Amino acid sequence: MLLSNLTSSSAACSTLISLHVSIIPGTELYATQSRCGTSPPPDPYPSGEEKDVLALPLLLDAFAAVTTDSDPSKRKRKGDLHFLASVFANISVVRKCYHSMREILNVTKAPAGRNFLLSPQPIDISNPAELEYPLAKIVSFTEHKDTIRRGGVASTLKNCAFHAPGHKAMLSPETDKVAVPPSTTLARGVDALPYILLPLAGPEEFELEDQEKLPEALQFLPPTKTRESDPALRLMHVETLLLLCHTRWGRDYIREHGVYEIVRAAHLISEHIERLVTLIKGDEPSDPSELDEGSLETIQDASVGAPEGAERRQITSAPVEDDDEDNRIEEV
Repeated sequence: MLLSNLTSSSAACSTLISLHVSIIPGTELYATQSRCGTSPPPDPYPSGEEKDVLALPLLLDAFAAVTTDSDPSKRKRKGDLHFLASVFANISVVRKCYHSMREILNVTKAPAGRNFLLSPQPIDISNPAELEYPLAKIVSFTEHKDTIRRGGVASTLKNCAFHAPGHKAMLSPETDKVAVPPSTTLARGVDALPYILLPLAGPEEFELEDQEKLPEALQFLPPTKTRESDPALRLMHVETLLLLCHTRWGRDYIREHGVYEIVRAAHLISEHIERLVTLIKGDEPSDPSELDEGSLETIQDASVGAPEGAERRQITSAPVEDDDEDNRIEEV
């Protein structure tokens, strides 16, 4: 929890993202600087060569290795590490700064934390050749029983969805290898869509034609399936879907994978839902010049949902007016 509070500061986020620690690889990693001065060294002391590695991938691994075993003696760690989800959400936020008397809003286009989560990294230290996106390690927790854990993961997904070039990597299945421009390094897709939709899905049965559209994880859900109980988290997932509709590729992928069917069955009524349905079911512009979305990196104004044409689909085209603040999607 302390680290979660510290990373509410942009300076602490920057420090954490670039922090290196010394470890000795082995069956279990041993951080050589992890014990206090009065603590005796482990016996036997781990053998192997000490090396410096980034600390953030180790935090992701620790977070993903959570166990639900209630017996403390069988758990690898005493803590549940749920608050690390808030840390990942904090580092993925664009920091806003006001300068001088004019208070000019300056939004960085590529925060380092978001770049890290959407940049291929080795799956683990012992297997540096195989790459994956770090975001893939945490997406599966959107339905975890702990509100802090699933809320932090939902926030991280939403914040990463502000980076338009990363949409294809976020949505693509694990069987596809995708790069996030301008990088050309390929890694397995994050396959985030099922984990965004599961909290919005209930026990409804669909027609076979609609069922086949859905990601495999959402097909034939049991009658005991319940939706996310927290309305704020449900809204966060809907906003993530809205952000993923920013590109033509994202809208097409969402149409083809049953997002409309899930939203329709949920009977959720809000401005965001109406905008999402409009984007999914609306006609695409016929003029190819209106679809030039590839040059837009960060979605700054996310009040999407215009029913008519690409002018309002271009999310970064103009700031939202004050009277439209209720329709904004902001990082959390």
